[in-house]
Amino acid sequence: MATTTLRRPTPPVRFRASAVTGTAILLRFMLRRDRVRFPAWTLGLALLMTYFATALESIASTPQELESLTAFTASPAGALFGGRGLGFDQLTIERFLVGQYGLYVTIGAGLMGLLTVVRHTRAEERSGRAELIRANVLGRHAQLTAALVVTVAMAVLVTLLIGAMMAGRGYDLAGSVLFGASVGATALAFAGIAAVTVQLSEYPRAAAGAAGAALGAAFVLRGLGDMAAVQDSGPSWLSWLSPIGWSQQAAPYVYDRWWPLAISLLFAVGTAAVGYGLSARRDFGAGLLPPRPGAPRAAAWLASPLALALRLQRAGLIGWSIALIVAGVAYGSFTQPLIDSFADAPEDLLAIMGGSENMLDGYLGMMGVTMALAVGVYAVLAVHTLRAEETDGRAEPVLATAVSRTAWLGSHVAVTAVGVAWLLLLAGVGMGVGAALSTQDPGLIGTLLLGHVAHTPAVWLIMAIAALLYAVAPRALPVIWVALGYGLIASYFAPILDIPDAVLDLSPFAHIGEYPLEDVNMVAVAVLTLLSAALLRAATVALKRRDLAGGA
Repeated sequence: MATTTLRRPTPPVRFRASAVTGTAILLRFMLRRDRVRFPAWTLGLALLMTYFATALESIASTPQELESLTAFTASPAGALFGGRGLGFDQLTIERFLVGQYGLYVTIGAGLMGLLTVVRHTRAEERSGRAELIRANVLGRHAQLTAALVVTVAMAVLVTLLIGAMMAGRGYDLAGSVLFGASVGATALAFAGIAAVTVQLSEYPRAAAGAAGAALGAAFVLRGLGDMAAVQDSGPSWLSWLSPIGWSQQAAPYVYDRWWPLAISLLFAVGTAAVGYGLSARRDFGAGLLPPRPGAPRAAAWLASPLALALRLQRAGLIGWSIALIVAGVAYGSFTQPLIDSFADAPEDLLAIMGGSENMLDGYLGMMGVTMALAVGVYAVLAVHTLRAEETDGRAEPVLATAVSRTAWLGSHVAVTAVGVAWLLLLAGVGMGVGAALSTQDPGLIGTLLLGHVAHTPAVWLIMAIAALLYAVAPRALPVIWVALGYGLIASYFAPILDIPDAVLDLSPFAHIGEYPLEDVNMVAVAVLTLLSAALLRAATVALKRRDLAGGA
C-alpha cells in the first residue's frame, strides 16, 4: 500500500526593511519634484552674491572709494545689519563683500535648508502622499533621510557655485571656497533644526514657523553680539550662540578658519539625530505636540469665511506678534549706545544716517523700514496659505457651499491686511518702549508708532501683488519673493550702491518716507493704498476665471 508523505509547506520569504529602505527611490522623486526649485534656490543665491560683487566693484574701483564705505560698517548699526567687519583694518573688496553682504546670502541659505526639509517631510505627510508611498516597502526614516540628502546636495552646489564665482573674479581661491562652504554650512544647520520641528507639530506651517523663528533668533543673537563687539562692551559672546555667527567667524579672506564650520556640521548632525529619535516616538501623520482638542460645538461667530480665514492665520499672527514686539524692544534698547558711538563718526557716515543732527531720527527711521520688510514676509506667507488650501483640497469643499470665490479670497486678504497693520503697530510699540527706556524720552513711543504704521500701505502693495500672482498664475507665486528682496536691497544699500532714483522708485518702501527722519508722504500713502485695492480687485476677477488647483 502506497503511503503519502506530507511535507510542511515552505514558509513565504519575508522581507524585513531597514529604517532607510527606499531612500534612493524617494530621492529620485524629490529631485524630480524639485526640478525647478532646486536650481532656483542654488543659482539664486549665487547670482545674489554675484550682484553684490558687481555692484561693489563698480562703485569702489579705488582703495579710497572702498575705504569711504567702511564708516557705516564700523558702527553698531553696520554690525547689526552686516557683521562686525573682521579684517576691515586692512580692507580689500573681497573682505568688505563677505563681511557686509555675505550675511544676506547666509540667511537665504538657512531658509533654503529649513524649507526643503519641511517640504519633503511634514508637508508630504499632511497631504497624504507619504501614506501612499509608505504602503510599499519603505523604511521609517527613509523620508527624512532623502530630504536631508537633497538639502546636502543643494548646500554642496551652493558652496561650489559661490566659490567658483568669487574665485573667477580673481579673489583668493581658499577664501572663496571657505565662504561658499560657510553659506552651505548654514543651510545644513537649519535643515537639522527643521528635522526636529517637523516631528513636533502635525502642521507644515507650524513646523516651518518654528524653524523660521529659530532663524530669526539666530539673526538677533548674532546682531546683538556683533554690536557689543564693535562697541567693545557687552555680551559679544552671543554671536557664538548663533549658527549664522559660526559661519561669520570663519572669516574668509581674513583668518580663513575652517573649524567654526565644524561646529555647524556637528550641530546639523546632532539636530538631525534628535529628529530621527523623535520620529521613532510618534505616530505617522501625528506630532509629538498634539493639537488642542476643539470644542464639541462651533461658536456662532465661526460660521463665515472671514472667521475661517482668521482661524487659519491665528497661530501665525500670535507667533509673529510675539517675535516682533520682542525684536522691537531688543533693537530699541540699543538706541542710546548706538547714538553715543556716532559722536566721532566721519562726515560720510553722518550723511548716510541723516546728518550729525539727525542720527537718532535716522536710526529710528531705518528700523521702521526694517520692521516693514519683516512684516512683508508675513504677508507673503499668508497669501501662500491660499495656495496651500487650494492644492491640499480644503478650499474646494468651502467653495462648494454658498461661499463665493470673492468672499473666500477677500476674507483671507482682509485678515492679512489687518494683520499687517497690527504687526507694525506692535513692532512700533516694542521699538518705542525700548528706545524710550534707552534714551529716557517717553515721546519716542508715539513717534515710532507712527513711523512703523506709516509703512502699512507699502506692505499692502506687496500683499496685493502676491494675491494677483496667486489668482492669475499660482505657480508663479514665488516670484513675489524677488519683489520683497529688491525692497530690502533698495532700502539698505541704496546709499552705498548708488542705485538711481528711477530704479529705487520700483520699491514700494521707497515712497512713504523714513519717519521721523523724513515726513510721511501722505500722497504716497494714498496712492499705494489705492493701487493695492485695484490689484486686489483684479485678483478677485482673475480667480473667477480659472479652475481650482490649476493655472490661468
